[in-house]
Amino acid sequence: MVARRYRIALLVCGVALFAYLILSIGPMTILASFRELSWRLLIVIVFPCIALKVFDTLAWRFAFPQGRVPFLPLAGAVLAGHAVASATPTSMIGGNAAMAWTLRHRVSLRESLSSLIIVQTTSTASQGLFLLLGILVARWTLPSSVALVRVMEWLLVLEVIAVIGFVAVQMRGIMTRGYGLFARLGLSGTLDLGKAATHVDESLAAFYRTQPRRLALSLVCNLLGWITRAAEVWLILYLLGAAVSVAMALTIEAFATGIGFAMFFLPMDLGVEEGTTVATFLALGLAGGTGLSLALVRRIREGAWVALGLLLLVGKPKPSRAAIDAHAA
Repeated sequence: MVARRYRIALLVCGVALFAYLILSIGPMTILASFRELSWRLLIVIVFPCIALKVFDTLAWRFAFPQGRVPFLPLAGAVLAGHAVASATPTSMIGGNAAMAWTLRHRVSLRESLSSLIIVQTTSTASQGLFLLLGILVARWTLPSSVALVRVMEWLLVLEVIAVIGFVAVQMRGIMTRGYGLFARLGLSGTLDLGKAATHVDESLAAFYRTQPRRLALSLVCNLLGWITRAAEVWLILYLLGAAVSVAMALTIEAFATGIGFAMFFLPMDLGVEEGTTVATFLALGLAGGTGLSLALVRRIREGAWVALGLLLLVGKPKPSRAAIDAHAA
C-alpha cells in the first residue's frame, strides 16, 4: 500500500511538472517546433533508434558466456523489456523480468539473470565513461565557470563508486547473500532458490574471470549506444532548426544521462526527463523551449518503440510442452 501511494505521488508530481513546463514555455512555441519538424519526425522515430537497439542487443549478447542466442530473438526480447520498463512503474526490474521471460525457451532463467546483471554493469560503466567524455568536451569548449560541469564531475565520482561497489558485491556473491538475508527473515522459499542463487553467483564470478573479451565488447557496445543517443540529439535539433555543434550535442546528452543516473530511484520519468532536459539547456545557455521540444520528440519516439515492444510481447507464441520439457532437461 505504501509503495503504491509512493508511485501515485511521483506520477502526480511528474504530471504536474510536465504541465508546468508546457504552460511556462508556451504551447505555441512547442507547436511551432513540431511544424518545423513536420514529416521528418518519421526519420527521428526510425533511423537513430534502430542503431541504438542494435547496440543494446549486441551488448546483451556479449554478456552471455557464449554467443549461442540468435540476434533476432534477442533483439525482440530487448524491445519487449524496454517497453515494459518504460510503460509500467516496475521500471528496470520489470523490464529485465520481461527480457528473461521472453527468452525462457532458449536459455535458462539462471543464465538470463546472470547476463542481465552483467549487461547492467557494463551499461552503468559505459555511462560513466560517456559522462567523462562529456565533461572533457565541456571543459574544452565551454567556459570553466559553468556550474553544471562541476555538478557533473561530482556525479561522475558517485557513478565510479557505484560501479566499483556493484562489481565487488557481485564477486562476493550478491545472490547468495541476498538469499541468506531472506532466509533469516523467514522468506527464503524453497531449497531450489538457494541453489539458483549459488548458480548465478558462480556464473558471474566465472564470467568476470574467464571472459574479459566479451566483457569489453559489451562495454564498447553500450558506449556506442550512448554516443548514438548524442547523435540523435544533434539530428533532432538540426531538424528543428536549432542546430548545435557535435560537441554541444554530446555534452547535452552526457549531462542528461548523468542527471538520470542520480534519479534512478524514480519508477517513472514522466516530467522528470523533460525537466532535466530543460534545466540542462538553460544551464548551457540554450533556449528552454528548444530543450522541451527535444524531450517531447524523444518521448514520441519512445512511445512508438514501446508500442512495438508490447506488440512483440503480447504476440509472442507460447513454447510447446515438448520444448518446455526439453529445456528443463
